[in-house]
Amino acid sequence: MVPRPRYPMPNFIQEALNAHGLTDAYLARPPYQQNDYIGWINRAKLETTKQKRLNQMLDELKCGDIYMKMKWNSKSG
Repeated sequence: MVPRPRYPMPNFIQEALNAHGLTDAYLARPPYQQNDYIGWINRAKLETTKQKRLNQMLDELKCGDIYMKMKWNSKSG
């Protein structure tokens, strides 16, 4: 099985996490979710789509129990 590519954290995502106080919530997610969010946001061709995806990630991190519009339960609580 070929491992999935690991995406580096873009500055604009890190800045958004910091600005919204969600860096800890992001880091509390499993590595696959962190990587999926970065890849999904960066694959957007249009800047408006990229921003929409970034906003969805931020909203899901605020909520805490949603991942890619699906119910998600953290093992830590």
